[in-house]
Amino acid sequence: MTNLKLLIQVSRSLMIARWRQTLVAAVGVTFSITMFVTLLSFMTGLNKLLDSLILNRTPHVRLFNEVKPTENLPISLVPEYKGAHHFIQSVKAKEETAEIYNSEKIMHSLDKDVRIMGYAPKVSTQIFYNNGTNDYAGVINGVEPSAEARLFHLDDYIISGKSSDLKNVSNSIILGKAIAEKLMADIGDVIQLTTSKGDRFSLKVVGYYQSGILDIDKVQSYTSLTTAQKLLGKPTAYVTDIQVNLKDINMAPMIAKEYANIYASDAEDVKSANAQFETGSSVRSTISFAVGITLLIVAGFGIYNILNMMIYEKMDSIAILKATGFSGRDVNTIFILIAMSIGVFGGLTGLIFGMGLSFVVDNIPFHMAALPTVSTYPINYNPVYYAIAIIFSFTTTYFAGWFPARRASKVDPVVIIRAK
Repeated sequence: MTNLKLLIQVSRSLMIARWRQTLVAAVGVTFSITMFVTLLSFMTGLNKLLDSLILNRTPHVRLFNEVKPTENLPISLVPEYKGAHHFIQSVKAKEETAEIYNSEKIMHSLDKDVRIMGYAPKVSTQIFYNNGTNDYAGVINGVEPSAEARLFHLDDYIISGKSSDLKNVSNSIILGKAIAEKLMADIGDVIQLTTSKGDRFSLKVVGYYQSGILDIDKVQSYTSLTTAQKLLGKPTAYVTDIQVNLKDINMAPMIAKEYANIYASDAEDVKSANAQFETGSSVRSTISFAVGITLLIVAGFGIYNILNMMIYEKMDSIAILKATGFSGRDVNTIFILIAMSIGVFGGLTGLIFGMGLSFVVDNIPFHMAALPTVSTYPINYNPVYYAIAIIFSFTTTYFAGWFPARRASKVDPVVIIRAK
């Protein structure tokens, strides 16, 4: 094989001789890589933002006690009716509460489980917000403020006040922003609410909560665990939910089944609770990858066409090269070097421009009342996307150059020179 340095010099001479076409091909690769990186960074950043609206507040495993009709009805206990079909109508739910039995023992057991990051007990109950003669249905979540803030980012969604006020101020409440506007309740005001049993209580407003989902903000509010237990007239051991976050979220389905068997409780994992939402995120990511890869393939066809034209116009030069001792393999290497040079220059430039454009998008103001914690468009600077872009760029340009180079290596110099 001819000296590589000489082949590089020949490749450079051919590129300079057709510098406009070479530049167009490089610009095509640069544009493709720029848009690939920017598009993926933006779409995955948007996915993470949307996921956080749900997943930040959804426990990986939720333990609860669902009130439902008994599965073992009296008729099923009668020996002569075993194995028969039972048609029973208007079955009523069992007379029990939503309390998790032995919640203290369960939480003590969770303390020893090395697979979990932490847990947060919760008391959830339906109430009515009273505003004169008007009543608005709602839900109050009694939480441990520190655990809720640490595991479920509660403070990120409190736009006025802070979660610790629930613990520091007795009989206090953080209202959803939408219901606060309905009640015209300011910070420091005392509101009236009625429990499902008809008991009326007064709570002091110490903050506003805004989740980004209006339907939630119209009904949901937060108070301390102690206050919620007091509203229901229950002891301090009363808990309706135990929210568990794991070190590995992928273990959630398995651990949920395990906890359901061990603690004789209902258990729901985050993947089952948000299956439709996860499907939407994966579809958006797939579309982003498909569009980005399509751009790179189109750029590859551009390089292929330009090299084909270069070979057609440089047939006499190729013939002279082969007549002076260059082998078909040397000619093949020359045109692959041209393609890879375009790919390397266009790819690296595209990465720089892609990061720059992502940075520009990341600093564009984006303010929505429903998303108080977001101030600019979301961008995900994941280095994996940059690695995918440059690898795919090199691969595309290599194959875009390999086919024309293979054609050039088979040129018969005698036929070309005779034609000239």
